[in-house]
Amino acid sequence: MRRFACLLLLFCCTLARAELPETDWLELMPPEDRKALEEMPDISHDTPEAEGNFGQQGGLKQQDRNLPAVMYSAKTVAALDGKTIHIGGYPVPLETDAKGRSTLFFLVPYPGACIHVPPPPPNQIVLVRYPRGIPLDDIYAPLWVDGTLRVEQVSNDLADAAYALDAASVRLVEEGDL
Repeated sequence: MRRFACLLLLFCCTLARAELPETDWLELMPPEDRKALEEMPDISHDTPEAEGNFGQQGGLKQQDRNLPAVMYSAKTVAALDGKTIHIGGYPVPLETDAKGRSTLFFLVPYPGACIHVPPPPPNQIVLVRYPRGIPLDDIYAPLWVDGTLRVEQVSNDLADAAYALDAASVRLVEEGDL
């Protein structure tokens, strides 16, 4: 019996350490938005949105409504509210602690969002709260973020987001992850 209890404990510990399956960014869009995205024509990068800079006020916000409506969508997937997820993306730092670690940042699906390409729609921007903080020396370095996702409209001077995530862990993507 003691041996069985040890095996059961070992099995449970292994399950607890198992990594969550990756959440795809498209899962954050309701089906009608995914369909509209699939049917969308190529985006010209010669638009007012492409001229922004994520560091400027409103840098991640869609400025003019020159793109298809799906590029401005804040529609969410209610079933994701309160779900623990594992998602990869790129940081847009917002706040740091006294040691210079980012404690609040937007996570976006592609690097350089809004620098050379139109910014993602609000349902493709996640506000990440990570009180432990992480040094973010390179916004082009992808991150893995694990935590509880909330359907939460967030608006600040830089961007509008349709989700917020209370992160349990944040780490840089390593070569072995690929």
